[in-house]
Amino acid sequence: MNPILQTERLTMRMPQPKDWDGFRDFMTSERSRYAGGHLTEAKAYRAFGFELGHWQLRGFGSFAVCLKGTDDAIGMVGPWQPIEWPAPEIGWFIWEAHEGQGYAYEAAVEARRYVYEVLNWPSAVSYIDPANARSITLAERLGATLDKDAQPLDPGDLVYRHPAPEVVL
Repeated sequence: MNPILQTERLTMRMPQPKDWDGFRDFMTSERSRYAGGHLTEAKAYRAFGFELGHWQLRGFGSFAVCLKGTDDAIGMVGPWQPIEWPAPEIGWFIWEAHEGQGYAYEAAVEARRYVYEVLNWPSAVSYIDPANARSITLAERLGATLDKDAQPLDPGDLVYRHPAPEVVL
């Protein structure tokens, strides 16, 4: 399985080894503190291997997000559910040079369509640190609502539930 998703401005594809530099730069920066980072390069390398391996083990994973007409990743957005995750998640992070241009929103809308139409998920959440105001704003812009009854990934995390497939489609 090698799905390629398209939006008006973006192409979303499986991550590839050539995406390592951008991933490393993000995960070793303070900006990644809400995405499991501020990692050493060695830990970022293992995390990147996990991104690649998730596709092999689960048949899905975060998509590398590229501007249409290029094959250079500007971030990662999409479905995610490691074995210890309480529920399937839609996650996002965009490299710093491309933040604030609506790419995360555009990619997350397409990723949500994919998980509901192709993966047939009945529901999806986003786990968000309460200090991550930008992700909370994005989740709410996507129509996700705070689900106080859902099991958080980490104590204190907020769980935003995305609209049901029949509401979104």
